[in-house]
Amino acid sequence: MGLGIGGARAASYDFLAAPERDLNRVYRLDRASGEVGACQYGLKEGAAVGITLCYEPGEGAGPQPPGDYALVASSHEREGGVFRVDQRTGKMSICYVLNDKVVCTPLAK
Repeated sequence: MGLGIGGARAASYDFLAAPERDLNRVYRLDRASGEVGACQYGLKEGAAVGITLCYEPGEGAGPQPPGDYALVASSHEREGGVFRVDQRTGKMSICYVLNDKVVCTPLAK
């Protein structure tokens, strides 16, 4: 069964590891909407295999105005966040995990 004209469009994602050297977190970005999430490895008590802990988009990390978004890591080895940049406008924000959500500062230029 195929999708007809006007069917759902597949999202295009970028993934980027946090630049902090001792953090096993990877950020996920929807390139069209700018929405940011993150996942990392976690230990599961009493289990030989761990779990994947994922952080949903929180304040500022949800969909943004349509754009051409990308993720950029700083070269700071203790930085746990990443930059979300709109390659069309040059605006950027900083995204990081706060408590149990990914949050991002407002886009600025």
